[in-house]
Amino acid sequence: MTNRLDNKVALVTGGGSGLGEATCLRFAEEGANVFVSDINLSAARKVAEEISSRGGIAAALEQDVTDEALWDTTIEQIVATAGALHVLVNNAGVAITGNVEEATLADWRTTQAVNGEGVFMGTRAAIKVMKDCGGSIINISSIEGMVGEPNVPAYNYSKGGVRIFTKSAALHCAEQNYAIRVNSIHPGFILTAMVEAGIASMPEAVQAQMQERLQREIPMGSMGEPLDIANGCLFLASDESRYMTGSELVIDGGYTCH
Repeated sequence: MTNRLDNKVALVTGGGSGLGEATCLRFAEEGANVFVSDINLSAARKVAEEISSRGGIAAALEQDVTDEALWDTTIEQIVATAGALHVLVNNAGVAITGNVEEATLADWRTTQAVNGEGVFMGTRAAIKVMKDCGGSIINISSIEGMVGEPNVPAYNYSKGGVRIFTKSAALHCAEQNYAIRVNSIHPGFILTAMVEAGIASMPEAVQAQMQERLQREIPMGSMGEPLDIANGCLFLASDESRYMTGSELVIDGGYTCH
């Protein structure tokens, strides 16, 4: 522990598993007071309990990021409990497979509601309480917001939106002199339960093609781990990234170099 986040209060959405869980654990290791939010409260509690067992400070919150009223309630609860909010990681997300011919409008709208509208509402709510004290908002986009993938058009659309929305919010905060940094992280193919489930839901022939392509096209030769993304979040949450806003932090093993 080097206490890079000492005296900082952080909220991580979708913190009950995958990238969110790894980020919560990493933040706590560096001294942050972590609020773990997830639509699955039992998963959030498990992560918070793990942090507490390691000597960190954490609390679990049940949160559906598509619920506008709940965003204000969640932020208000954090400020009332911890006194401030310094870091928000908009991590909660979904990935529903199906090419442009197969995708349903219902799946499309679900994806945009979680991945897009959730990030918008979270950023807006955080700015309200950060504008007097400053802070860091980290939006988890994806390399799928930078390059296309034929089997996840709704996901591509949502993550591309997060990418450019982040820049808009960053410019607004800078123009208002809020001392709030807003950046996006673009994970590549990371070994999480969501990625594994997404691949497993594909037809066997498509799965085989994807596995072969990943091995061929990731220059570093393998998929990443959640800790790789958590470390990126740590950098953007810390004061080490004080001169970064509206930036894209790509962590993909070199995939998008092609």
